Amino acid sequence: MKDFKQAANSWLQGNFDEETKAQVKQLMDTDPVALEDAFYRNLEFGTGGLRGTMGVGTNRMNKYTVGMATQGLANYIKEHVAGSRSVCIAYDSRNNSALFAKISADVLSNNGIHVYLFDGLRPTPELSYSIRFKGATAGIMVTASHNPKEYNGYKVFWSDGGQITAPVDKDIVAEVAKIEDPADVRFTPVEGAEIGGIEMMGADVDEHYLSDQLTLMLSPDAVKKHADMKIVYTPLHGCGVRLMPEALKRIGFTNIIHVPEQDINDGNFPTVVSPNPEEPAAMKMALEKADETGADLVLATDPDADRLGIAVRDDSGKMVQLTGNQTWSFLTYYILRRWKELGKLDGRQYCVKTIVTSELIAAICKSFGVKCYNVLTGFKYIAEVQKQQEGKAEFVCGGEESYGFNLGSFVRDKCAQVAGCAVAECAAWAAEQGMTLWQLLQKVYREYGLYVEKMVYIVRKGKSGAEEIQKIMADYRACPPAQIAGSPLAKVIDYNKPEETGLPKSNVLQFFNEAGDVVSVRPSGTEPKIKFYFGAHGSDAPAKIEALREQFIK
Repeated sequence: MKDFKQAANSWLQGNFDEETKAQVKQLMDTDPVALEDAFYRNLEFGTGGLRGTMGVGTNRMNKYTVGMATQGLANYIKEHVAGSRSVCIAYDSRNNSALFAKISADVLSNNGIHVYLFDGLRPTPELSYSIRFKGATAGIMVTASHNPKEYNGYKVFWSDGGQITAPVDKDIVAEVAKIEDPADVRFTPVEGAEIGGIEMMGADVDEHYLSDQLTLMLSPDAVKKHADMKIVYTPLHGCGVRLMPEALKRIGFTNIIHVPEQDINDGNFPTVVSPNPEEPAAMKMALEKADETGADLVLATDPDADRLGIAVRDDSGKMVQLTGNQTWSFLTYYILRRWKELGKLDGRQYCVKTIVTSELIAAICKSFGVKCYNVLTGFKYIAEVQKQQEGKAEFVCGGEESYGFNLGSFVRDKCAQVAGCAVAECAAWAAEQGMTLWQLLQKVYREYGLYVEKMVYIVRKGKSGAEEIQKIMADYRACPPAQIAGSPLAKVIDYNKPEETGLPKSNVLQFFNEAGDVVSVRPSGTEPKIKFYFGAHGSDAPAKIEALREQFIK
């Protein structure tokens, strides 16, 4: 734990601009609590990069913490990568995203590394795509994904297009940790040092990205017959508006209905409290637009367009927002069924899900004779399996309950654009079978049994909140529950023990009861939250979910 007053004073006396120093002085004079939170620790550069609230201080996203992270990345690249070195950079609609992207580009260039910088807002999955398209060493995406407007972040990707994983991630983290002073950062050119170019990119990548997506279609005839299906789309003020409507049109849909107020790129996200398609409040305007226009499908993407939320009409005609688990379950069923019908399944195919994602997906894969890998939470682990299996087996699709999904291999991260087009195509295919998407989901439940999942989180902010979250995890490890929802505890998996799980070490606990229900507990790696994932199977699953919630959420 740092001496926050000493750290704050060092910013008043160090290599910081006058505006920054004035903001630090104001915190000192007016808000000691905020001062402590801004300086009590360094904003952690974790295995996925940075994420935090914006402002002055060592524990904030600002030009200095971004510059220091980028200098550490540059040092790693120069030390470990021989020959040509280049980095792709993209950014979303958040406040300061363009600024942080430009700072990152300048620091890399001043370190002699060539930069490909997008000429405007682009989604995270297109950044992933661009890395392999350009043959780059690495990539940086400036985004805080679905977090509220106060946040921003910085994700690092490697040459395979996936987010950094072991051992590269920990080695980069170590290099970043060595940068303790902005004076160590090459914000400006160094006399006599090699300078890398900054090359703008945009339309060329867009066109290839969209064209490759067309190759994923499984039911073009169904889309052609239902081309006028009404689809409401909202980007929630994010960068998805740039390409998502165009992607839907290119696969054949002609009736895309916008929510004009939310098409506006605005990092303050004026029409929502949080730009997260998991939150019902964020979908409110799109659902109203669906009722106004008679649309049967709503698609929503978060600010960096990697997460997809959907809503469909139930049998009573009411628009219902589906969970990530529900969406990926019917979509996985559709994709595997079509692969089978098209003669594309030959025993070499596989899917991937995360440990907190519905076991229904594993059951669907098993029924089609397709291997299903189970990985840690985070789409980078799905991409890691793709990398490991490249040339050995064929990736079909992968998903995580937190509204992330992908199919095909040209993007190595979750992709709302690819997933959204697949959902729309599935709706057209279902219509050909005389079903709605809601009825397709019910068909899946009839075939495999009812699976119900729910995620609940508790927010604990600041230093005291972080300590409380640590204590909750410690208490569960020391004293696991004797029963879960009235059924005796059968098994505990502690993912802090890689020698037992066969997966990388992760601060996650899973409790299984004899009835087959499961509770997973994990602190968020990017937000001040601890998350509880409840899963139940069987006709009484809804009641069991409520019992689990009452037991664990105090």
